[in-house]
Amino acid sequence: MPEIYGAPSSQIVPEIRLLLDAFRCAVAASSARDCLTVGQLLHGDTLVLGAGKASVAMAIAVNEQLTGSVRGLVVTRYGHGLKPMETTGPIEVLEAGHPLPDEASAVAGQRLLQLARTVGPSETLLFLVSGGGSALSVAPLGTVTLEQKRSVTDYLIHNGADIQDINCVRRHLSALKGGRLAQAAHPARVMTLAISDVPGDAISDIASGPTIPDPTTAKQALEILQRYDYPDRDELACVLTEPQFESPKPGDPAFASDQTRILASAKTALDAAQVWLEAKGFAVRRLGDHLTSRAHELGREHARVAGEVAASSAPVALLSGGETHVLVTGKDGRGGRNLEYLAGLALELDGHENIVALAADTDGIDGNADHAGGLVVPEILSLGKDANVDLADRAAKNDTYRYFQACKLLVKTGPTRTNVNDFRLILINP
Repeated sequence: MPEIYGAPSSQIVPEIRLLLDAFRCAVAASSARDCLTVGQLLHGDTLVLGAGKASVAMAIAVNEQLTGSVRGLVVTRYGHGLKPMETTGPIEVLEAGHPLPDEASAVAGQRLLQLARTVGPSETLLFLVSGGGSALSVAPLGTVTLEQKRSVTDYLIHNGADIQDINCVRRHLSALKGGRLAQAAHPARVMTLAISDVPGDAISDIASGPTIPDPTTAKQALEILQRYDYPDRDELACVLTEPQFESPKPGDPAFASDQTRILASAKTALDAAQVWLEAKGFAVRRLGDHLTSRAHELGREHARVAGEVAASSAPVALLSGGETHVLVTGKDGRGGRNLEYLAGLALELDGHENIVALAADTDGIDGNADHAGGLVVPEILSLGKDANVDLADRAAKNDTYRYFQACKLLVKTGPTRTNVNDFRLILINP
């Protein structure tokens, strides 16, 4: 981890090895084993609940560290669960659907709520949350159905909505999110430990904040659906316009004794990569830890920055993170926001000789295929011609996966069981 799809290790040139090693360093720094310590935070009996792609790794670490009686349940994405010889002890593990919820997600959501209601007077509810939890655990609110939640989420994703807007809608259609899980556990003490995958690290947006009072309103959620012209928004109006369904808000005294802590974020990963790159002789320039632009356009913008920097002969590394978005116009395409970014970068660079790049999701999954991201090398456009594929054409159809696959420039890691969003690195004059 990581590896290049279809390329033997012996054929990886030094500058590509630098990219892969920097990515490996970033992922390791944001892993639960490196960043999660509970010994000084919790004493006594604990109910451990969790949701997200990092929840199993977090539960393993918690099980090793906690004293006293422990019980609980965490839910993660299919394939992100326990590996051979691993254990979470008495903490049960469920797997469910992502990026869209499925029936297993609904079962998980109800189980989490049921367990939260059982917190005893001597127990603390410890909630382990990371990116992906919004889809992995769902409990539709009022008359809302699972299919309606799937439909609205899919629509917003494909129409380029950012994660803040998506999660605002999710919170107001959920009996679990927006602080309602903690509400079910009160008056018990609730502690939330988070690995952040959201730009700006707003904890209410991580998995839509099941234990965090909601700073948004149902009216805002309805306005988001109107802005994106969601065709079935009238079906949801009965929940979004009824005051009884409004979520708990910041300042609610019931949450006064709750505690939260963000263990790792995009900054954690980028800081680690920066230290590693500087030790290798690169001058590091950060382009932003929390970028949310459209992926293809950001790639072109960063290519122009890299071209200007390349006028100097000194080795420079451009680092960035965040969560870009993609407007999906093609049908049956495969790819993801990191490949969309790299496509924009490669097309703008047009074969620049002294620039290589990597963009990948730290959770190991970019978009709807089996890759974490990909690479840009000077010969990327000529490789496509040799394989009879055109990058501009594939990008226009949101089908970048097939291009990077044909060029053997996909990066694959498998599930990393952490999630601090996208990692992007451009090396100039390496």
